[in-house]
Amino acid sequence: MSENTESDKAPAAANPQEEALTLATALRYIRRFIFRTLRIEGNAHPNETIESIKADIDFKGYNVWILIFSILIASIGLNVNSGAVVIGAMLISPLMGPILGVGLSLGINDWSTMKRSLTNFAVMFTVSIITSTIYFSLTPLVDVQSELLARTRPTLLDVFVAFIGGLAGILAANRKIKSNVVPGVAIATALMPPLCTAGFGIATGQWSFFLGAFYLFIINSIFICLATFVIIRFLNFPVKEFVDAAKAKRTRRYIVAVLLVIAGPSAYTFYNVVVESVFNRRVENFIQENVTFEGAELVKKEIIHNPGDPTRINLVFFGEPIPGPIIDSWRKKLVSYDLADAEIRVVQPQSMEQMNSEEVTKLVDVFSQSQMQIQDKDQTITRLKLALEQEEKNRLPLEQITREIQDFYPRLHSFALARMVEYNDGKMDTLMMANLKWGVPDTTGLKAQMETINRWLCTRLQVDTVAVKSEIVKAKKIKTEAKTLNISP
Repeated sequence: MSENTESDKAPAAANPQEEALTLATALRYIRRFIFRTLRIEGNAHPNETIESIKADIDFKGYNVWILIFSILIASIGLNVNSGAVVIGAMLISPLMGPILGVGLSLGINDWSTMKRSLTNFAVMFTVSIITSTIYFSLTPLVDVQSELLARTRPTLLDVFVAFIGGLAGILAANRKIKSNVVPGVAIATALMPPLCTAGFGIATGQWSFFLGAFYLFIINSIFICLATFVIIRFLNFPVKEFVDAAKAKRTRRYIVAVLLVIAGPSAYTFYNVVVESVFNRRVENFIQENVTFEGAELVKKEIIHNPGDPTRINLVFFGEPIPGPIIDSWRKKLVSYDLADAEIRVVQPQSMEQMNSEEVTKLVDVFSQSQMQIQDKDQTITRLKLALEQEEKNRLPLEQITREIQDFYPRLHSFALARMVEYNDGKMDTLMMANLKWGVPDTTGLKAQMETINRWLCTRLQVDTVAVKSEIVKAKKIKTEAKTLNISP
């Protein structure tokens, strides 16, 4: 009977049709799971959402005062450059209503709601600008902070932020269980700081600040409305039909035209920002890899872009004068970094009076760091000197002592001297060891000589005890007589 039974045979290859069926079932399950996870249509509450948005459109009474207080808080945060204070103002600001109202009215063709939303939007804008202008007119702090500067150059990224924030806002408003956190953060983050910055521009007469911040405010408002419009149409909210189909078509064209007009300048600004960032990165790499000179410290670097003029790279050094040939070698290397059109200007002030506060601060930091390094090196040198002095102090004058002993004891063949460190019962002790090799046939008379040498070594080396070991050297053979004496004078 064969040892190979049916159970021992390898299983047959799986049926390709069965494999395809299994794979299709798995894919169908995954698709159904993803659809159930991301689906929002079933959770929509159109009528409740419409009524909720309409109820928040009006700016009257409490809403106006809450807006004023939040604008004041945000203005203070921008004035003192505190992001935390600005965020706190965003969380309490009631800017959501009119903007969502405009997007809602576009989505459902409700022109009465549109007029009401635009009216309250104008009220919101006016109150915010007046409040921030009054604050920045009265505050003694007039320095331009980074939080303010960040709202003066809107780019295409701000468009994306506004649109995504609008999506989050309308989705949160559409939930049956309302949440003020998500729409408050999503919308107020994009609107509150530009309104305050626009007020700062009016109060200080810096119209570039006002125009940049106002443009950012308009971008955010329009694209939040667009996000609201998209979600309203996606969720199939009940729409009021136009009486005139041509009018509906014109309205859609107007919306597209407005979006293109608003987004166009921001796209151009974003392109310029990207180009400038890439250029600045090349300049930084060039400076880091090439601009060095021993004896002079780079305390400031400045990149100046003026339309129509070559880009200037100003380098401020403090220290020894940099020779012209070295600066020329730096200029020649600009081509390798695709900076052929840039100009290098090296500035070397010879006194503190010729430097501004930032350069002086940088120089003081460099000087302080250098002083710390010098102090560390001085401490290291001091430790090494002490160690060297200790080593020289502990060095045994072996050659001199050997000559002195051999003058008195001619039969002494050689002399060795060393320190032995002994560790006993948790204590360390140093013992001086001396090894005497005699060129004599026997040890007759050596004991007295060894005692004399021991006393002399204790005096000569200024120690209390010397352990002396004696050996006999005869016919080039060493005959050891283990004779160790520990004799104290």
